[in-house]
Parts: sequence; C-alpha cells; structure tokens
Amino acid sequence: MLVFGASHARSRDENNENRKQKRRAHPVSPRGRRPIRTCFRRSCQRSRHEGRTSRLDTDAAGGLLGLRNCPRRGNVAVSRQPVIVGVSDAPTHERGRALPGTHVLNMQRDCANEALAEAGLTMADVDGLAVAGMWGMPGPGAMQPNLLTEYLGIRFPKWLDGTNVGGSAFVLHAGHAYEMIKAGVCDTVLILYGSMQKSQAARSLGGRPALFSNQWDMVSGLPSPAGAYAMAANRHMHDYGSTRETLAEIAVATRAWAGLNPKAAFRDPMSIDDVLGAAPIVDPLGRYDCCLVTDGGGAVVMTTEERARDLKTKPIYVLGHGESASHVNINYMPNMAHLEVAEHASKRAYAQAGRGPDAMDMAMIYDSFTITVLLTMEALGLCGIGEGKDFVKGQRTAPGGEFPMNTNGGGLSYCHPGMYGIFLLIEATRQLRGDAGERQVQGLTNAVCHGTGGVLSSGATVVLSNTRD
Repeated sequence: MLVFGASHARSRDENNENRKQKRRAHPVSPRGRRPIRTCFRRSCQRSRHEGRTSRLDTDAAGGLLGLRNCPRRGNVAVSRQPVIVGVSDAPTHERGRALPGTHVLNMQRDCANEALAEAGLTMADVDGLAVAGMWGMPGPGAMQPNLLTEYLGIRFPKWLDGTNVGGSAFVLHAGHAYEMIKAGVCDTVLILYGSMQKSQAARSLGGRPALFSNQWDMVSGLPSPAGAYAMAANRHMHDYGSTRETLAEIAVATRAWAGLNPKAAFRDPMSIDDVLGAAPIVDPLGRYDCCLVTDGGGAVVMTTEERARDLKTKPIYVLGHGESASHVNINYMPNMAHLEVAEHASKRAYAQAGRGPDAMDMAMIYDSFTITVLLTMEALGLCGIGEGKDFVKGQRTAPGGEFPMNTNGGGLSYCHPGMYGIFLLIEATRQLRGDAGERQVQGLTNAVCHGTGGVLSSGATVVLSNTRD
C-alpha cells in the first residue's frame, strides 16, 4: 500500500506539472474551457463561414472594430470610413418663420426624409439617431431621442445620442457618430434638429432652475447671452486691439454670403457703417453683431464609405473630430480673450484627420455673435491669437475673398433657430460636393466646422473633405 501510495503521488505530481506547462504554453480562457488560441481560431473560422469578420479582425485602416462583427468582401475587410451622404435644411419664409402648418416634429421628419432620399436611402436604413432639443424652448423635451424614434418609425436603433451641449451639439454628434460607425456599432446615422422658437416666441428665462439662470448676473443687469459675449468682446479689444470695425467686417461678409442664399432670412446688402450705426444691444455689440431668432431645422445622414458606393451622392469624408467644454457661467471662463475649448477640440480633430489648419480651404464657424467668429478663427489656428483683426480686414472672408467662411450666411443672416451647429455640417457638405448653387466656391478640398455652445462654454470640431487621402 505504501509503494502504491508513493507511486500514485509521484504520478499525480507529474500530471500536475504537465498541466502547468500546458497552461503556460496555451493560456486558458476565462471560463476555463478551451485555450484562448483555440477559442479565437474557432471563432474566426465560424465567423468566416458565416461571411463575417471576427470581432478581433481589423478594418482597412488597421483599427480594431471590436464592438460587433463587420462584413467582408472576399478576404478583405470592407471600409468603415464614415462619410456624409445626405443633408437637408427646412424652408422658411417671412424673415425666418416656418411655413404655415409646420410643427417641430414634422419639420424634422421632412428634413430627415429629404436627406435620406437625396442619398437613395429610406428610414428603414437608419440604425443610429442623434438629436438635441433646446432646453427651455418649445418642442420636445428631455427624452427627444425616444420621441423621434417613435415619431419617425425607426425600429430599434442600435445607437442613440441625446447629448445637449448647446449649439455645438450637432457637430459633437457627428464626431460621436464617426466613432460608432467606425467601430461597427451602427451603419447609418441620422442627425436631426428642429426648432420653432420664432413662431412660438418662447425664450423666457423665467422658470428655469436657478443654477442655469445665472441668477447673480441677471439681477446685476447683465443680459444673457449677449452680455456674456460682450464681456468677451471687450476683453479681446483690450488685449489685442480689435475694434467695432473688426466685428463689423465679419457681419458684412456674412450678409454678403446670405445674399447668395435663397433660403437666408436676411439678404439685404449691408455696409460697415450700417453695422456701426445699428441699435446698441450690449456694448460693444450692436444689433447686427447678434444672431437672428428664427425657426429652422436640418438633417445630416452619415454611413460607411462602403455603403456610400451604392448611393446617389458624392460622399464627404469625416476625417477627424474633437470636443471640449469649460464652464456654464462666463465668469468661470479661464480667458475671455482666448477660446481655449475650440483650441483643444480642433487640435484633436486636426491630429486625427492628419490635416492641419493650413490645409483648410474654408471654414464654417458658429456665429452666435461676431465676437464668436473672431475668437474661434484664432483658436482654430486659421490665424494667430490676437491676429483675427487683420485676418478679416478688407472683406477677406466675403464672396470673392481669399478665405471663404460661413458661406450660407451664418447665424447672423441665414438662420439661427436656437441651436445652429447642424447647419455648419450641411453647408460644408454642399460646398465640398460642389452643389451650393450661386454661392459655390471653386476648388475646395478640405473644410473645418466648429460649433460653440452656451456662452463660449463648449466646443466641437469636425474636419471634412471630398478626398480620403
């Protein structure tokens, strides 16, 4: 018995050692069943048999898809490069008022259907949705993604985004959609916005929670948001020598572009003297330094480069994106003369795109106020900090100028339905496709879009191009 017991113990020890060596050579999966190598090999074989790539296969750009299986064409993974394939903006009349019978929901529905039809898609193709409503404004409230999913009849979307960071939200949505499409979470994303703020005339701050009403500033006589932007304008003028004439150059150039856009709310010619002589709002900002109050809506459709090959429109490549945020109250802005959120967001977008500010042929910049444009162009690297006053001098950004900017007429003259960022993407797409009509700029390849939310509080940048390489 002793001999047998010793022999059995030796045999058991040898078997244990053999098992340890095998485990070191072939690590066991977390479930303790088959070696990881075997699990991975069988998973790949099963996926290929079903015409799919493994979850750990890479796309054409070499990145991990990771979140779900993606189709292959033969032995080559198809391109999941995100592209814009459809855009639409809602028609208005009477200086930016929605057409009779329009509701904020059917406005978005019509824009969505038009953008999808332009590309040759239908609502049944949509499996991702990004929307944002203006908080405190008329129209859908907190659960807007759910409401639009129901209203549009989108069946069980794979991805939803209702992030609301003010006017920059839709540029931010495009960046998020880029990541979701690239990762294989969804294939076709619809970005939507609609607002009836002019027709329903309800922009009162009354009833808002105290945290968001800037209660200490309001009782001191600082109107928001114009007062906050006026503070930034005064700071920039003090630090860098910009003037009211500098801001007027921006307003006049933007109005000139609006004159070429049949959908613009204000198309009348305007001069520097008109801007300087307009009614003051908050010093140094006058009437024409401030964005419009209009109705409006828009839609953007994004999908994969592979899917776009079968569609009707020229794809516009989303090459890079970035986002950032800083504050809610203007008094917490780190430097009122330097829009650092835009600097941080754009640096990430340029790096991802592999194309810097010197490669940009045009810019679509959120223009809630003229000072917003001045601060943003500097932060985007289109000129140096403090050099914006020289960059815009002599109508350099107007039609026929050296650097086209806000070619649809912007929020200053085209429309501004509470949140404007989606229109940056729409206009840049049309310009890069070459179908912007009378205002078309020739020879464009790259465009930078930057949205600003709140009181210079948040920023999102997207780099677009009509070429991938």
